Amino acid sequence: MFTLYSMQRSGNSYKTRLALAQLRIPYRLIEIDILKGESHTPEFLAKNPNGQVPLLEVAPGRYLAESNAILWYIAGGTPLAPDDRIDRAEILQWMFFEQHSLEPNLGAAYFWLALVKGGRDLQQHALEDWMEEGNRALGVMEKHLALHDFFAADRYTIADIALYAYTHVAEQCDYDLKAFPAIRAWLDRVAHEPGHVPMEFRPAAAMPAM
Repeated sequence: MFTLYSMQRSGNSYKTRLALAQLRIPYRLIEIDILKGESHTPEFLAKNPNGQVPLLEVAPGRYLAESNAILWYIAGGTPLAPDDRIDRAEILQWMFFEQHSLEPNLGAAYFWLALVKGGRDLQQHALEDWMEEGNRALGVMEKHLALHDFFAADRYTIADIALYAYTHVAEQCDYDLKAFPAIRAWLDRVAHEPGHVPMEFRPAAAMPAM
Protein backbone atom coordinates (compact mmCIF):
# COMPACT_ATOMS: atom_id res chain seq x y z
CA MET A 1 0.00 0.00 0.00
CA PHE A 2 1.18 3.51 -0.79
CA THR A 3 2.05 5.94 1.98
CA LEU A 4 1.34 9.59 1.18
CA TYR A 5 3.03 12.40 3.09
CA SER A 6 0.72 15.35 2.56
CA MET A 7 -0.38 18.71 3.95
CA GLN A 8 -4.16 19.13 4.02
CA ARG A 9 -4.32 22.69 2.64
CA SER A 10 -1.47 22.31 0.15
CA GLY A 11 -2.70 22.48 -3.44
CA ASN A 12 0.12 20.26 -4.63
CA SER A 13 -0.75 17.65 -2.01
CA TYR A 14 -4.42 17.92 -2.93
CA LYS A 15 -3.64 16.92 -6.52
CA THR A 16 -2.38 13.57 -5.30
CA ARG A 17 -5.22 12.96 -2.84
CA LEU A 18 -7.80 13.83 -5.51
CA ALA A 19 -6.31 11.43 -8.06
CA LEU A 20 -5.99 8.64 -5.48
CA ALA A 21 -9.62 9.13 -4.49
CA GLN A 22 -10.92 9.14 -8.06
CA LEU A 23 -8.90 6.05 -8.93
CA ARG A 24 -9.95 4.38 -5.65
CA ILE A 25 -6.34 3.54 -4.85
CA PRO A 26 -5.76 2.59 -1.21
CA TYR A 27 -3.14 4.54 0.70
CA ARG A 28 -1.97 5.46 4.16
CA LEU A 29 -2.04 9.20 4.84
CA ILE A 30 0.55 10.96 7.00
CA GLU A 31 -0.05 14.67 7.63
CA ILE A 32 3.03 16.91 7.40
CA ASP A 33 2.74 20.52 8.56
CA ILE A 34 5.29 22.46 6.53
CA LEU A 35 4.46 25.62 8.49
CA LYS A 36 5.84 23.91 11.60
CA GLY A 37 8.98 22.73 9.81
CA GLU A 38 7.92 19.09 9.72
CA SER A 39 9.18 18.65 6.16
CA HIS A 40 12.68 19.72 7.19
CA THR A 41 13.37 17.25 9.97
CA PRO A 42 16.33 14.91 9.41
CA GLU A 43 13.89 12.00 9.13
CA PHE A 44 11.85 13.63 6.37
CA LEU A 45 14.86 15.01 4.50
CA ALA A 46 16.24 11.47 4.35
CA LYS A 47 13.14 10.60 2.32
CA ASN A 48 13.02 13.81 0.24
CA PRO A 49 16.11 16.05 0.36
CA ASN A 50 14.03 18.86 -1.19
CA GLY A 51 11.94 19.03 1.98
CA GLN A 52 8.57 19.29 0.24
CA VAL A 53 5.20 17.57 0.12
CA PRO A 54 3.56 15.66 -1.40
CA LEU A 55 5.81 12.67 -1.13
CA LEU A 56 4.64 9.18 -2.05
CA GLU A 57 6.28 6.01 -0.79
CA VAL A 58 5.62 3.62 -3.67
CA ALA A 59 7.61 0.70 -2.24
CA PRO A 60 9.52 0.20 1.01
CA GLY A 61 12.21 2.88 1.07
CA ARG A 62 11.39 4.16 -2.43
CA TYR A 63 9.89 7.64 -2.68
CA LEU A 64 8.47 9.86 -5.41
CA ALA A 65 8.40 13.64 -5.01
CA GLU A 66 6.95 16.41 -7.23
CA SER A 67 3.17 16.41 -7.49
CA ASN A 68 2.92 16.10 -11.26
CA ALA A 69 5.41 13.22 -11.39
CA ILE A 70 3.31 11.47 -8.73
CA LEU A 71 0.17 12.04 -10.83
CA TRP A 72 1.79 10.33 -13.82
CA TYR A 73 2.86 7.40 -11.68
CA ILE A 74 -0.44 6.69 -9.96
CA ALA A 75 -2.58 7.36 -13.05
CA GLY A 76 -0.51 5.23 -15.42
CA GLY A 77 -2.66 2.71 -17.27
CA THR A 78 -5.90 4.51 -16.41
CA PRO A 79 -8.13 6.86 -18.44
CA LEU A 80 -6.64 9.79 -16.49
CA ALA A 81 -3.31 9.25 -18.30
CA PRO A 82 -4.02 8.00 -21.84
CA ASP A 83 -1.46 6.09 -23.87
CA ASP A 84 -1.90 8.00 -27.13
CA ARG A 85 1.30 9.91 -27.89
CA ILE A 86 -0.27 13.26 -28.78
CA ASP A 87 -2.73 13.03 -25.88
CA ARG A 88 0.17 12.50 -23.48
CA ALA A 89 2.10 15.40 -25.00
CA GLU A 90 -0.93 17.68 -24.60
CA ILE A 91 -1.27 16.64 -20.97
CA LEU A 92 2.42 17.35 -20.36
CA GLN A 93 2.07 20.72 -22.12
CA TRP A 94 -0.57 21.84 -19.62
CA MET A 95 1.20 20.31 -16.63
CA PHE A 96 4.36 22.23 -17.52
CA PHE A 97 2.22 25.35 -17.89
CA GLU A 98 0.76 24.70 -14.44
CA GLN A 99 4.19 24.51 -12.83
CA HIS A 100 5.75 27.42 -14.73
CA SER A 101 2.86 29.90 -15.06
CA LEU A 102 0.09 29.06 -12.62
CA GLU A 103 1.60 27.55 -9.48
CA PRO A 104 4.36 30.17 -9.01
CA ASN A 105 1.68 32.88 -8.92
CA LEU A 106 -1.64 31.44 -7.70
CA GLY A 107 0.18 28.89 -5.56
CA ALA A 108 2.45 31.49 -3.98
CA ALA A 109 -0.42 33.90 -3.39
CA TYR A 110 -2.52 31.15 -1.82
CA PHE A 111 0.32 30.08 0.47
CA TRP A 112 1.17 33.55 1.75
CA LEU A 113 -2.31 35.09 1.81
CA ALA A 114 -4.42 32.12 2.91
CA LEU A 115 -2.07 29.94 4.96
CA VAL A 116 0.63 32.10 6.57
CA LYS A 117 -0.47 34.42 9.36
CA GLY A 118 0.72 37.91 8.47
CA GLY A 119 1.80 36.69 5.04
CA ARG A 120 0.20 39.59 3.21
CA ASP A 121 2.43 42.08 5.03
CA LEU A 122 5.51 39.92 4.57
CA GLN A 123 4.98 39.58 0.81
CA GLN A 124 3.45 42.97 -0.05
CA HIS A 125 6.27 43.58 -2.51
CA ALA A 126 5.37 40.45 -4.51
CA LEU A 127 1.59 40.85 -4.68
CA GLU A 128 1.46 43.01 -7.81
CA ASP A 129 3.56 40.54 -9.80
CA TRP A 130 1.54 37.57 -8.54
CA MET A 131 -1.71 39.24 -9.56
CA GLU A 132 -0.45 40.33 -12.98
CA GLU A 133 1.19 37.04 -13.92
CA GLY A 134 -1.52 34.92 -12.31
CA ASN A 135 -4.24 36.73 -14.24
CA ARG A 136 -2.24 36.32 -17.42
CA ALA A 137 -2.12 32.55 -16.80
CA LEU A 138 -5.85 32.49 -16.08
CA GLY A 139 -6.39 34.32 -19.36
CA VAL A 140 -4.54 31.59 -21.25
CA MET A 141 -6.70 28.96 -19.57
CA GLU A 142 -9.86 30.93 -20.30
CA LYS A 143 -9.11 31.08 -24.03
CA HIS A 144 -8.55 27.33 -24.16
CA LEU A 145 -11.63 26.48 -22.10
CA ALA A 146 -13.83 28.71 -24.25
CA LEU A 147 -13.31 26.08 -26.96
CA HIS A 148 -12.79 22.87 -24.95
CA ASP A 149 -14.47 21.22 -21.97
CA PHE A 150 -11.15 19.96 -20.60
CA PHE A 151 -7.45 20.65 -21.16
CA ALA A 152 -6.22 17.62 -23.09
CA ALA A 153 -7.31 14.46 -24.89
CA ASP A 154 -10.90 15.77 -25.16
CA ARG A 155 -11.66 14.45 -21.68
CA TYR A 156 -10.88 14.78 -17.98
CA THR A 157 -7.25 13.84 -17.25
CA ILE A 158 -4.47 14.51 -14.80
CA ALA A 159 -3.91 17.80 -16.64
CA ASP A 160 -7.24 18.99 -15.23
CA ILE A 161 -6.34 17.72 -11.75
CA ALA A 162 -3.02 19.59 -11.86
CA LEU A 163 -4.64 22.86 -12.92
CA TYR A 164 -7.69 22.53 -10.69
CA ALA A 165 -5.76 22.36 -7.42
CA TYR A 166 -4.80 26.03 -7.19
CA THR A 167 -7.36 27.49 -9.60
CA HIS A 168 -10.28 26.40 -7.43
CA VAL A 169 -8.88 28.37 -4.46
CA ALA A 170 -7.95 31.46 -6.50
CA GLU A 171 -10.66 33.59 -4.93
CA GLN A 172 -9.22 32.89 -1.47
CA CYS A 173 -6.13 34.87 -2.45
CA ASP A 174 -7.35 38.02 -4.21
CA TYR A 175 -8.05 36.67 -7.72
CA ASP A 176 -11.47 37.50 -9.15
CA LEU A 177 -12.85 34.74 -11.38
CA LYS A 178 -15.90 36.73 -12.47
CA ALA A 179 -13.98 37.73 -15.59
CA PHE A 180 -13.32 34.06 -16.45
CA PRO A 181 -16.68 32.37 -17.15
CA ALA A 182 -15.15 29.43 -19.02
CA ILE A 183 -12.85 28.70 -16.08
CA ARG A 184 -15.79 28.84 -13.66
CA ALA A 185 -17.76 26.42 -15.83
CA TRP A 186 -14.74 24.09 -15.99
CA LEU A 187 -14.30 24.22 -12.21
CA ASP A 188 -17.90 23.08 -11.89
CA ARG A 189 -17.38 20.23 -14.36
CA VAL A 190 -14.31 19.03 -12.48
CA ALA A 191 -16.15 19.18 -9.15
CA HIS A 192 -18.83 16.91 -10.61
CA GLU A 193 -16.45 14.26 -11.93
CA PRO A 194 -17.05 10.79 -10.40
CA GLY A 195 -15.17 10.27 -7.17
CA HIS A 196 -14.33 13.95 -6.72
CA VAL A 197 -13.36 14.96 -3.18
CA PRO A 198 -12.80 18.51 -1.90
CA MET A 199 -9.50 19.72 -0.49
CA GLU A 200 -10.92 19.39 3.04
CA PHE A 201 -11.66 15.67 2.60
CA ARG A 202 -9.76 13.33 4.92
CA PRO A 203 -10.16 9.57 4.41
CA ALA A 204 -11.21 7.81 7.60
CA ALA A 205 -9.30 4.79 6.39
CA ALA A 206 -7.52 3.62 3.27
CA MET A 207 -10.04 3.24 0.49
CA PRO A 208 -10.56 -0.23 -1.01
CA ALA A 209 -9.02 -0.99 -4.35
CA MET A 210 -11.35 -1.28 -7.32
